[in-house]
Amino acid sequence: MSVRRGRLAAAAVAVLAPVLVWLVADPLLGHRLRITDGEQTLDIGAVPVGVVALLASLSGWGLLAVLERFGARRARAIWTGVAGVVLTVSFLPFIGDGMDSGTRVSLALMHLAVAAVLVPGLGGWSPGVRSDAAKG
Repeated sequence: MSVRRGRLAAAAVAVLAPVLVWLVADPLLGHRLRITDGEQTLDIGAVPVGVVALLASLSGWGLLAVLERFGARRARAIWTGVAGVVLTVSFLPFIGDGMDSGTRVSLALMHLAVAAVLVPGLGGWSPGVRSDAAKG
């Protein structure tokens, strides 16, 4: 499989993974995912979940491609470090008020699902780096 196809597959699965978490939490378990900010309430649906995961996937892929293109010797290591920092920062909103524990846990699982797919999925497909099985 080519690098581009492998990364495209990883991005597609990274979009699907949090939507599956949402499907379990909201329709199956019946827990409405809501964030309240003062008088405003935001219902979290499958489409926004998928769109945010798509944006994260494309941003991660783009950063990795830029690092590889401009010859960062340790592009994958740098990218993995940045991905870890982004994941950590993405948990900061869970500290505040405005959501119940079920929503907090569901959103955290969505963030982890995207990271669990993207970090090995994008970082594992670097140009010029092939497994022994692929060399053949």
